[in-house]
Amino acid sequence: MTLHIPFDNSYARLPAQMFAAHAPTPVRAPALIAVNDDLARLLRIDPAALRSPDGIAALAGNAALPGSHPIATAYAGHQFGHWNPQLGDGRAILLGEVIGKDGIRRDIQLKGAGPTPYSRNGDGRAWLGPILREYLVSEAMHAMGIPTTRALAAVTTGETVRRDTALPGAVLTRVATSHIRVGTFQFFASRNDIDALHALTDHVIARHYPDATGPADLLRMVMTRQAHLMAAWASVGFIHGVMNTDNMAISGETIDYGPCAFLDSYHPDTVFSSIDTQGRYAYANQPRVALWNIAQFATALVQLMPDADAAIADFTAIINTFPDIYDPAWTARFGAKIGLADLNDGPLITDLLALMAHDGADFTNTFAALGTDTARDHFLNRDDFDAWAIRWQARAPDTALMAATNPQVIPRTHLIEAAIKAGTDGDLAPFHIMLAAVTAPFSANPAYAKPPREDEKVRQTFCGT
Repeated sequence: MTLHIPFDNSYARLPAQMFAAHAPTPVRAPALIAVNDDLARLLRIDPAALRSPDGIAALAGNAALPGSHPIATAYAGHQFGHWNPQLGDGRAILLGEVIGKDGIRRDIQLKGAGPTPYSRNGDGRAWLGPILREYLVSEAMHAMGIPTTRALAAVTTGETVRRDTALPGAVLTRVATSHIRVGTFQFFASRNDIDALHALTDHVIARHYPDATGPADLLRMVMTRQAHLMAAWASVGFIHGVMNTDNMAISGETIDYGPCAFLDSYHPDTVFSSIDTQGRYAYANQPRVALWNIAQFATALVQLMPDADAAIADFTAIINTFPDIYDPAWTARFGAKIGLADLNDGPLITDLLALMAHDGADFTNTFAALGTDTARDHFLNRDDFDAWAIRWQARAPDTALMAATNPQVIPRTHLIEAAIKAGTDGDLAPFHIMLAAVTAPFSANPAYAKPPREDEKVRQTFCGT
């Protein structure tokens, strides 16, 4: 069966300094892990063709596709606050873009497709674990209604990659409305390449923000999307783990699932990432970091303005409105979680979170249990919860709103690790079973709702690169 993907590649038509034309490196013996049928159909791709030998070869980077223009994109970034002027797609190849049935243009990218000119001495490969993790978490986030890149397919390579040990290799086919980052703007701004910066800005406005009238409008709209994304992350207990400026998508999607994790026991200072030794990207810090990243975006855009001093003043005023966007977005998200739509209920929300933090209550299960007889069982100090519940019940919470907002199932880290271990040993059944569970997050599934036992807890997550 012949695989046909209807490519239309706008980014590859931009100035040549924005990317390096580069084909994927073939692998020895690709084999299919999974295909996302619904996403394939949305992209006007036949899922059966993706499963065919031709499709598997294309998903592994072994076969060129008509209309594809493989490129690795250039970008820079602040990593844990430290400037790195040269990053770029070191193990990812953008095959091209398609316009889906919904009229939205999306990138199709191979992650783990071999070294590129931006690899910085890396092997350009991915091992199986991070590929399974990103597939599970990104599809779970989509199922929960949170803007995200998505997984179209994954294959094993029949080769090993070397990390601490030899590990099975894999390639993820990732889909995003684009892979343009804050760091993409920083790359050209740091080089004083104003022509490229203009071209990039015009491209982003046309592709993502057609109502923007210029850089100031673009800044405001990007910041608004990021504020709402941070509120969405908070509402499901998601911790990204590596919120560098090269990992913040201009489109407002969650991108680059490395050492990410979801809260089990709630505490606002929770950190999982092994490389976040100072807690810069802790759960509660994420809105502040997003704002810091947006400030770096503004710094890049200033170069486009004819009067830099006036632009700095205007952009600063825009950035200072971030709390005016984030705070009500956060209150609306958490208000829905307790069945209340009144933005004046902020203190009721923060009081519950304080009780949860004090007692180490499970974040997901506590919200899912509200309004049931088992809710108080999540607390050590049940009298304090009962007092809170009396205040809450007096507000007549909407149980239907709660049911539609509070997931019953999240991709718990210990279960992801178990699926990865099984997959590494050649058994992908736990991955597929877990994928079915996390992509139905609002359905009861006791086997996937249990928090980890003490001996199952994962206290550190790793980037996988």
